[in-house]
Amino acid sequence: MSTGIEWDRAPPGYGSESHSPDAEKTVLDRADSFAVGRADGTHRKLKPRHIQLIGIGGTIGTALYVQIGKGLLNGGPASLSIAFTLWCTVILSVTMCMAEMVTYLPISSPFIRFAGRYVDEAFGFAAGWNFFIFEAALVPFEVTACNLIIHFWSDAVPAGVIIAIVLVLYGLINVLAVKFYGETEFWAALGKVLLIIGLIVFTFIVMVGGNPQREAFGFRYEPGSFAAYYSTGPLGRFQGFLQCLIMASFTIAGPDYVSMAAGEAVNPRVVMPKAFNAVFYRLTAFFMLGSLCVGILVPYDDKTLKDAFTNAEPGAAASPYVVAMNRMGIPVLPHIVNAMVLTAAFSAGNSYVYCASRSLYGLSLEGKAPRFLTKCTRNGVPIYCVSLVLLIALLSFLQVSQNAAVVLEWFVALVTASQLINFSVMCVTYLCFYRALRAQGISRDDLPYKGILQPYAAWYALGATFVMTFVGGYTVFLPGNWNVPDFLFSYTMIAVCPILYVGWKVVHKTRIRAPYDVDLHQDLEEVEEYTRTFVAAPPKNAFEKGFNRFFS
Repeated sequence: MSTGIEWDRAPPGYGSESHSPDAEKTVLDRADSFAVGRADGTHRKLKPRHIQLIGIGGTIGTALYVQIGKGLLNGGPASLSIAFTLWCTVILSVTMCMAEMVTYLPISSPFIRFAGRYVDEAFGFAAGWNFFIFEAALVPFEVTACNLIIHFWSDAVPAGVIIAIVLVLYGLINVLAVKFYGETEFWAALGKVLLIIGLIVFTFIVMVGGNPQREAFGFRYEPGSFAAYYSTGPLGRFQGFLQCLIMASFTIAGPDYVSMAAGEAVNPRVVMPKAFNAVFYRLTAFFMLGSLCVGILVPYDDKTLKDAFTNAEPGAAASPYVVAMNRMGIPVLPHIVNAMVLTAAFSAGNSYVYCASRSLYGLSLEGKAPRFLTKCTRNGVPIYCVSLVLLIALLSFLQVSQNAAVVLEWFVALVTASQLINFSVMCVTYLCFYRALRAQGISRDDLPYKGILQPYAAWYALGATFVMTFVGGYTVFLPGNWNVPDFLFSYTMIAVCPILYVGWKVVHKTRIRAPYDVDLHQDLEEVEEYTRTFVAAPPKNAFEKGFNRFFS
């Protein structure tokens, strides 16, 4: 299936095996330690298979397996499927924006640094801290999710012990070396991909009659395709659809996790385009089909599903897939799903630690955070950035107290609008990048990656993400729903980001860059030199050779 993306040929020497061992060792040693920019101490250790699986599975978390059931209850199967499909087009547009910029200049924390270089230094400051706060706040959320998922089986292990074990594992994975993060995410993401594929296959089998009741229920959609939310009639059904669209906007993530690995990817000019391209297939296969499967398996008025969310049942008990398995009397599978959902939650938290630390590192490189945070270990890990993120993750111990857990949910809710702000930032940054290319006479045909329908796709994504940023908390304005905490949770970050922008702009007297003033060549020479001299390492064994061939 073609996405309409145009690709450049691989650089000279890529994949070549006709070189001497001594030359190979020299080039590979240089490639491992290569970093763009004199101050960047990270290493390029993430291989194509790491980047591909981070791109495919890095954003698949518990929401796709569990929380998606809340969307089904609010809007019904048709609204859920339409909303997820529609929002996938928005994320694909954002992905094409990021792919052009990141493959052109694959540096650490790219979209944060691009926002300062291509738009305004104050814009980059606000974007960077917004992304860091968002990612760092989600780490304790996922740690808490791991604790709840384990309690699906038993309450014997204290919450504090589980949280401590998860945090120690995050520390070991992220502090030792980036290659450990890459390997962990590779296998965890592979498990998440296999789980969603297995659930899609499971849905098809049971819907055509392969279940203990021998009932081929197909696309029955009882009691209907559209559910009304808050109001009745057409308005209620539209509000139900809007609730599904709001859920999709916070569930479906795209290029941000892929782009954050650009500065540590081996041969990024070749590897990164393929990783961005994989986003298209993930959106199509996982989110669109996943939302369709949920509506097939469980009616939107299912009492068990409602009770699971009302009573905050632990783990996968609130998953529509588990609810369907229990209804059909299928044993064992619910426990397998819960185990895989635990893997998904752990992996998501691990990704948040990585992305939060790298965003803080990028801010420090650009002088927008304390310079001591640029300190890296000899393995290329920004040690102080990772440590700070793990310190913030200690907030997950609030779960030990039931009342404090509510405070934790409030803290996480404060930054839920940040993801949509991030996407809007990416689109604005791309539009400025696009204008700069035209003003400076650089053809997009010469870029390593050229997206289709630009700049119209960027304008489309910008409009959608900007509007949804404000729509996300609209229910607080409905009659009878007003309360101050919900209002603050939904709109605090929308107010904080302009304050950050204006504050930095006033103090440092920055200005919005004109297209012909944008520096499109900073760090470019190092990237092109690395690409020209790169020589791929030969596979160490048949196992690695097979992976390289499959993910190339």
